[in-house]
Amino acid sequence: MTLAQMAVEVLSCAGGREKTRLSRAHAATWFAAREAGTPLEIGRAAPPDRPARPAKPELLDPREVPKRKPGSPEGRIALLHAVAHIELNAVDLHWDILARFSDVPMPMGFYDDWVKAADEESKHFTLMCDCLEEAGSFYGALPAHAGMWRAAEDTAHDLLGRLAVVPMVLEARGLDVTPGMIGIFRKAGAKSAVAALETIYAEEVGHVAFGSKWFHFLCGRHEKDPKVVFHDLVQTYFHGALKPPFNEEKRAEAGLPPDFYWPLANA
Repeated sequence: MTLAQMAVEVLSCAGGREKTRLSRAHAATWFAAREAGTPLEIGRAAPPDRPARPAKPELLDPREVPKRKPGSPEGRIALLHAVAHIELNAVDLHWDILARFSDVPMPMGFYDDWVKAADEESKHFTLMCDCLEEAGSFYGALPAHAGMWRAAEDTAHDLLGRLAVVPMVLEARGLDVTPGMIGIFRKAGAKSAVAALETIYAEEVGHVAFGSKWFHFLCGRHEKDPKVVFHDLVQTYFHGALKPPFNEEKRAEAGLPPDFYWPLANA
């Protein structure tokens, strides 16, 4: 199989656990071939407009998703469920970029980075599912946000736009909010959830960094100013202003300087 075919196979798999097992298996195959010096072909394959999804959770408009207090056991389960939903969408987003933009010539490092990111997001989803089951719940037990795929649809024909909105805005937002989530579970003595969220927090820095690296690479290829292009693309594709407070330290570690995002906080 080519990498693009692998990506489409993951996108076409509906079950969360099944999708992430397949994702990790394909990632292992990719890296084994790279290590052996016999890299797989990138190939071409048409990804679905929307990835396959399990029958549950029920997907609701963001305004209709019930709000629960995070300090309660039910609120902590809802938080874990929301993170699991985000991670499953991230698996699809990273495989989608590999298939959808396989016609754009890129260095092999681009494919390595997004396969690695997809593999790690698959691990993150599994960690969240394990935490939910430890708490007496499961992924699909609660309704979830229906708008998670909107960024992919909006940027389906624009690789620079996809890089700007998904890793450099949405995943960067994860760097801002995850420390607070870790604090909630630490206060509750939920050791497994704390460990899982700390893993996610550490690895998401790398995903934002992949976005920034390849965004700057493409801007350089086309002799464009990255900051100007970023502001233009976020205002085009992202719906609403960016919300402080920002985790400036981790954003900087990921290659996102303050003059990229602060001007958009009041856009």
